[in-house]
Amino acid sequence: MLEESQEKEINQEHDKSYKVFLTHKKSFIELLQSFVAEEWVKIIDEEALELVNKSFILKDYEDREADIVYRLNIKGKEVYFYVLLELQSTVDFTMPFRLLIYMTELWKMIFSNTDENERKKKGYKLPAVIPMVLYNGSHNWTAKMNFKEMQDGYELFGDHILDFEYILFDVNRYEEKELLKIGNLIAAVFMLDQKGDDNKFIERFYKIITIIKNVSPEQWIKFKNWLKRIMIPSLSEEKKTEIDWIIDNTDLWEVDKMVMNLEVTLGEIQKKAELRGREEGRIKERQEIILNMLRQGIDSNIIQSVTKATIEEINKAKQMVN
Repeated sequence: MLEESQEKEINQEHDKSYKVFLTHKKSFIELLQSFVAEEWVKIIDEEALELVNKSFILKDYEDREADIVYRLNIKGKEVYFYVLLELQSTVDFTMPFRLLIYMTELWKMIFSNTDENERKKKGYKLPAVIPMVLYNGSHNWTAKMNFKEMQDGYELFGDHILDFEYILFDVNRYEEKELLKIGNLIAAVFMLDQKGDDNKFIERFYKIITIIKNVSPEQWIKFKNWLKRIMIPSLSEEKKTEIDWIIDNTDLWEVDKMVMNLEVTLGEIQKKAELRGREEGRIKERQEIILNMLRQGIDSNIIQSVTKATIEEINKAKQMVN
């Protein structure tokens, strides 16, 4: 239960961090323009994009995910972008149905907030809602992409079946070359968020230094907060304090210095861990020798002379033998 609780905390922190990052309008537009191959992404005006301060997540899922809602006026048309942050280790196959619930709640809110006389007009229309899912799990995304495919017998009824297809951002499926070619902050974040150990993290960081140096000061602050929330919780207690200090005390023009400091610090911590491991191995090996000698009835003084063990170690071994 403890491991499950810790995993939930990590997922929640991950969700919140992505949410903080993507509620920055420029970063959100970069997400769309970099990973959505549609003509309409090219004409999105940042000034016309408005963040909606409202969440539609069901209570049962509040500890597992987060969402982001943007409103946009594009060519005189009103559209809402609904982004579900599904940052879990496993795939939820009910995703199309859950998205439908959230989209319906959004439409209900818009409808109820519209003047009744306006709603009764012949030309009244609900705004379009574009559903999206951002997923960073290690498993391939195998949930249905179209809502109709969740309905039994949908093939029989053609256009009479309710349908929509959501946009998927699958963080771990993007190739490193592709992300480097895109060359913006959201691509750099995706690259750092892909699975790997500390060494892989540092290797990737070196590759994105040029990208990071070109972001705006506001994006840099968002990025540092994301970095602190995502990287640090996954580290051992020994690493957390030092890495936290390095990130906090780096400005936008010292990114390469920060990476060097991270590399040195992680290297030193790794060396210490290896030394501890070897020492623990020697202690365990000596303990086995002492136990074997005691079982053979060899005198404690001889054992101490041969193994260089302390009296305390030998007495402890005697208790184990007894």
